[in-house]
Amino acid sequence: MLGTVLSILVLAALLLIGGAAILFRRGHRKQAGLMVVAALVALLNVAIWTIPDSEGRAPVQGINDPGTGES
Repeated sequence: MLGTVLSILVLAALLLIGGAAILFRRGHRKQAGLMVVAALVALLNVAIWTIPDSEGRAPVQGINDPGTGES
């Protein structure tokens, strides 16, 4: 389930960047900048959950999936 949420979050970030590019061309610079910031925050959250630490464990691996009973 968390993998699905992270995937949707990445897609939303890409859409935010695309929307920001459109707004930037139309002259709405402040709104475009805020959309880029929101996309960066979303991508940083995905990175925090998926990038492994020095021991090779990613936080997403420690989540117990209630559907399978595995961790």
